[in-house]
Parts: sequence; structure tokens; C-alpha cells
Amino acid sequence: MCRSIKPLRNMDHPVTEQEIYEAALQYVRKVSGYRKPSKANEEAFNKAIEEVAESTRKILSNLKTVESQRLKVEG
Repeated sequence: MCRSIKPLRNMDHPVTEQEIYEAALQYVRKVSGYRKPSKANEEAFNKAIEEVAESTRKILSNLKTVESQRLKVEG
């Protein structure tokens, strides 16, 4: 895993859109090999960031935590 991408699950605060964007940006940079894409690749680069950010939002909202499982059992 890219060292500059930090885990977003089980943080001490709700994950922000900025944190999701930064993680997506780092992932796309790593995969593409571009820190900043050329003008010819800028649209594809930005679209990839949005798609990774959306996937990140989805997985974070669908992951079950120990606390949510505990509440389910107790409730």
C-alpha cells in the first residue's frame, strides 16, 4: 500500500470528503505513475480520482465495525 494513504476506517472522527479525495488522489498517482498528468491525460486522471473516491465512500459506508455488530447483537 502507498505509505501516504492512511486508513480511513475507525478514525477518531468522521471521515471528511477532503480525506477521501486525498486518498483517491494518492491511489491514482501511484497507479498511473503521474504526480500531475499531462493535458492529454488530465481528464482521465481526474475522472479516475472521482471514481476511486466514490468507491471509497461506498466501501466505508458498507463496512461493518465491531461496534455495529455489538449493537446488533445487544438490540
